[in-house]
Amino acid sequence: MDAIIIVLIILVVLVFIALIKTIQVIPQASAAIVERFGRYTRTLNAGLNIVVPFIDTIRNRVDLREQVVPFPPQPVITQDNLVVNIDTVIYYQVTDARAATYEVASYIQAIEQLTVTTLRNIIGGMDLERTLTSREEINAALRGVLDEATGKWGIRVNRVELKAIEPPTSIQDSMEKQMRADRDKRAAILQAEGVRQSQILTAEGEKQSSILRAEGEAKAAALRAEGEAQAIRTVFESIHAGDPDQKLLSYQYLQMLPKIAEGDANKLWIVPSEIGDALKGLGGALGNFGPGAPAPSTSSSGAAAGRSDLSKRREQPPID
Repeated sequence: MDAIIIVLIILVVLVFIALIKTIQVIPQASAAIVERFGRYTRTLNAGLNIVVPFIDTIRNRVDLREQVVPFPPQPVITQDNLVVNIDTVIYYQVTDARAATYEVASYIQAIEQLTVTTLRNIIGGMDLERTLTSREEINAALRGVLDEATGKWGIRVNRVELKAIEPPTSIQDSMEKQMRADRDKRAAILQAEGVRQSQILTAEGEKQSSILRAEGEAKAAALRAEGEAQAIRTVFESIHAGDPDQKLLSYQYLQMLPKIAEGDANKLWIVPSEIGDALKGLGGALGNFGPGAPAPSTSSSGAAAGRSDLSKRREQPPID
């Protein structure tokens, strides 16, 4: 009886194990390789799958999602014989689980070695300056070679990125000095441009100020001239309205002679020809008031006295 119970228990355990091995659940974005007696049979896709227990075995489970694999820095020699260290990042995706399992032993290691070899071939045809400035070109060339070579492995390389390109230390120092000199040059250019712009604005301001000042002075001179013209017209109209005679005009003319002689700079002055007529008129006026004095002699003596008096005033040195 006990032996029967033991046999039943063993049978239940075997059935349970068989059920477990028969039902295979594959997660989404995954695939499983099934072998029967060591030979590839089929590929299990995501979901519930049934296999023959103890006959079919799961050889490999493959993740079909896009994978990101960073590779360590690799020393690469450029065309101008400089060693640079380049970090690369590969974005790949398994498109055929069977090929990724049977066509290559380890596709990760194969991709890494292929990346290093291809990178050395590409960088070997470029100098350092082009290497530092042509990342997109290097990425495109590297991706094309990797995608073509990994296609038969069931791998699709989506992107290849150069994470860092490190030139030698001496080259880095030279590049830093060059960049510092370029920054100083740009700063000097910007400063000079600022000074130039400031000077231009200052000159423009002075120009506008001079124009406005000249316009103001012109308007002021025009107004002064207009006022003086109006005053002259008023005086002229007043004189003609009063109807002055020759005697009054002669007297006023003689009163202006001392003002003509004023000033230390007047070393020589010219007596107008009209002064004779004025002296004659004044002499005639004075002759009318004097008894029996002839007008011409009085006019001549008055003119001579006027000239002598004015000459003395001009020859007398100024008093400090």
